[in-house]
Amino acid sequence: MNLQHIYWAFTGVISTKDCNKIIKIARQQKLEKGKVFLHDKKAAAKLRHSNVCFLNDPFIYKTLHPYLHIANKNAGWNFQHDYSEACQFTTYKKNHHYNWHQDCVLDQYTTDKNPDYQGKIRKLSMTLTLSDPKAYQGGDLQFYIPHPLKTVEESTVVCHEIRKRGSIVVFPSFMYHRIVPVTKGTRHALVIWCLGKNYK
Repeated sequence: MNLQHIYWAFTGVISTKDCNKIIKIARQQKLEKGKVFLHDKKAAAKLRHSNVCFLNDPFIYKTLHPYLHIANKNAGWNFQHDYSEACQFTTYKKNHHYNWHQDCVLDQYTTDKNPDYQGKIRKLSMTLTLSDPKAYQGGDLQFYIPHPLKTVEESTVVCHEIRKRGSIVVFPSFMYHRIVPVTKGTRHALVIWCLGKNYK
């Protein structure tokens, strides 16, 4: 699938007040270690180190969903989607990271008890920066675009637009991406995954 845009960004569109509100909602939950479904614990630790909780507050969906629809249209993806999973609030502290990964595979949800998941895959991913960029160092969001004649680093695109607080980036869930290690401070972010029927 050739994409004209690998992501679509909205810089600083969510107010400081709303960012703080989302953080406040998340702090009412207990953070847990971010999971990776690998049997090898050492490999899992190398892939991901962060703390997360999941949120279902209607305020969050109401605030963020319009940007997802705009991005899906303006980027020319026009992916069919009809349901959003619980929002994942993530905290990255010093040395926390999430190495190269995709948010989806093409296998459909079949065992989840939620009927809204059945027969669907993750189509679109949305991430929102909740922290002031002065509050942390490192922690950049990067995308990988495979190229037969380039190394991984040469094929890596840094998403500078997400750095400002209140910025949103939407991208196809099959895109390889990573959060490089935070070297100082704490980075808070929110992720939403949108589901739809498999590609035809």
